[in-house]
Amino acid sequence: MKQKLFITCVFLVFRIASVDAQQKEIQTFKMSFPSVASDKPLTGRMFLVVSRTDNAEPRLQVGRYGTQFFGVDFENLKPGQEVVVDGSTLGYPISFLKEIPPGEYYIQAVLNKYTEFKRSDGHTLWMHMDQWEGQDWRRSPGNLFSKIVKVHINETGSESMQLQTDKIIPPIDVPPDTKWVKHIKIKSELLSKFWGQPIYIGATILLPNGYDQNPNKHYPTIYQEGHFSLQAPFRFKEDDKSPFYKDWTSEGFPAFIAVTLQHPTPYFDDSYAVNTVNNGPYGDAIQQELIPEIEKQYRCIGEGWARLLTGGSTGGWESFAVQVFYPDFYGGTWSGFPDPLDFRNVEGINVYDDKNAFYKEHEWYKVPTINTRDHVTGEALLTSRQRNTMELVNGTRGRSGGQLDIWSAVFGPVGNDGYFKPLFDKKTGAMDTTVARYWKENFDLRYYLEKNWATVGPKLVGKLNVYCGRNDDFFLNFGVYFMEDFLSKTSNPNYGGSFTYGERGGHGWQPYPDTQLIRVMDAYLKKTHPGY
Repeated sequence: MKQKLFITCVFLVFRIASVDAQQKEIQTFKMSFPSVASDKPLTGRMFLVVSRTDNAEPRLQVGRYGTQFFGVDFENLKPGQEVVVDGSTLGYPISFLKEIPPGEYYIQAVLNKYTEFKRSDGHTLWMHMDQWEGQDWRRSPGNLFSKIVKVHINETGSESMQLQTDKIIPPIDVPPDTKWVKHIKIKSELLSKFWGQPIYIGATILLPNGYDQNPNKHYPTIYQEGHFSLQAPFRFKEDDKSPFYKDWTSEGFPAFIAVTLQHPTPYFDDSYAVNTVNNGPYGDAIQQELIPEIEKQYRCIGEGWARLLTGGSTGGWESFAVQVFYPDFYGGTWSGFPDPLDFRNVEGINVYDDKNAFYKEHEWYKVPTINTRDHVTGEALLTSRQRNTMELVNGTRGRSGGQLDIWSAVFGPVGNDGYFKPLFDKKTGAMDTTVARYWKENFDLRYYLEKNWATVGPKLVGKLNVYCGRNDDFFLNFGVYFMEDFLSKTSNPNYGGSFTYGERGGHGWQPYPDTQLIRVMDAYLKKTHPGY
């Protein structure tokens, strides 16, 4: 990639807010870092954030529905050298600087550092190394950021404004171990070999009531999958007023060891827990390295029937997928509002039939593809084009840390440049049918089960339980429908699991609170393994 030092002119004016009556008129932003921040050249992506308020730092306001920002790649940038944001720089949610309405704004620059990965497949990639923050450039330790400056935008101007990213984001504060909650972090030899850099995975463990008092007792385990978090499983907090705390710590409550897993990748805050050509052998790393270490340090029943799974959204897909791909290693899953179990609706995109990811094509007209809806009113909140533009501004070559990019990294093949081969062009929306076929043959879970039911089905009887709102904000209920349609018709054997729906439920709907879910799991184990 080439460092962008000079870009064409901007047709806006920015005035630095000051008590001085003579305010500078600004037309471009030039951003750099000083030698005290790094005495070596850096490669990465520079962001300019433009916010209407300073209630929180502008960088912390960036998001799906967040404030305005722009991004520029740079390579081997030396201290003092400048990266320029101007009228040709793509932004989100407004595409270009000239389209920002006149007014008062707060601005801030952020430098996201990239690391060189010399992967074992022979490809060299420059990506952001997660610093145990969950692949988030806004708060990743070691990234640089500038002070906040107030500016005024109007229509004319001639000068440029310089911003220096001279502040360093500090390390993440990992919560300390307590009587109830423990932490593990290990270097994965499998993943480090694949990426050519040290890669770490970990877990947060929640111990049951009576664990210390019964040193010879072993417990079944609940693995809760999901986005990167250092929180305890089920959002456990040592608070006497918390209903979950009261139940978990009470006599007679089902005694499980509960675990949340941390496995961020250079692509996302979470690997999706399976082996892939772009991310590497995360499935093997979790099953062969991390879980054995958990079971070594804590008194888990180290047998497949005693390892249960749950999770929602990303964690819903993961818990379902690893149960399917590792049917003997796990004893059952309760997967909530999972990411697409079938690729005929991937946040509105039909991977197999749509010619373009940004619109639906009919005989005489086209309709924009909706990515996100309000589950109560049905109102469209984001189109597919908008969602993908946001990811493109966050990072080129799939380095956005965004949802569509991680699906391409997990489900898709490697491209000629070593980054994943995209399912569609993020600027035009044009679909690649060869990539769509790869997705289907490797990670369409409904299709996988249909092809392999005769061999894998007998190992999954009673183990597949899914719940979802029928008005899921991201249309994930349709993948659940497709999966249920297949599984409900299975025979020799019948799948023997369950599908539960919330009639007007949106993303995040679940049929009962976590404490009731744990009781359901306990009843399942007592039925399948009496006297456990």
